[in-house]
Amino acid sequence: MVVELDEETRRRLMELFKELKGPVRLYLFTTQGHCLYCNETETIVDEVSSLSELIEVVKCECEADSEEARRFGIERHPAIVVHGEKPYGIRYFGMPSGYEFGTLIEAILAVSTGESGLPQAVEERVRGVDKPAHIQVFVTPTCPYCPLMATAAHRFALVNQNITADVIEAVEFPELADRYRVMAVPKTIINDRVEFEGAIPEREFAELLIKAVGG
Repeated sequence: MVVELDEETRRRLMELFKELKGPVRLYLFTTQGHCLYCNETETIVDEVSSLSELIEVVKCECEADSEEARRFGIERHPAIVVHGEKPYGIRYFGMPSGYEFGTLIEAILAVSTGESGLPQAVEERVRGVDKPAHIQVFVTPTCPYCPLMATAAHRFALVNQNITADVIEAVEFPELADRYRVMAVPKTIINDRVEFEGAIPEREFAELLIKAVGG
């Protein structure tokens, strides 16, 4: 599969990236073994990073003896970890194509500006989470509602270091989708305790997050 940004998309991204304030580091995890979408994912992050001097790509091997894989807890590939000036639990598993390309761009903007874009009341609730929370949002690139949940999860991770938010392309990781009985997307699982399908308001998402951590 050839992945290439057209000139109009490149122009729009360059304009959008004028809003970037701080550096962004994209840790890209691939493998030299069997990987259907590693090359395409690498092409996407390389093209995106070429549009701003503030975006850097760090290429890592997703292998058992990889220091970076152990550091970030990466066990599957392709994977992208999005960092700003400080680490955030913002991760994307799979190729960010289709509607999910926008999820990657939103994550880049958020970690660079430090602005979550959440309503103040929601952000305050999320900041109050004082226990580890692991959010998994299963998506597909053809789902127009998936980016709403994916971006919300990443925003939660931005404002609270106790939260890790994984966006997972369901088709690329069928064994994980089967484990969590993903029959429709978006499907969100929090701490393996609370799960739901569909897109919901950020306020309701925050309350379910608090319920999942026992708050």
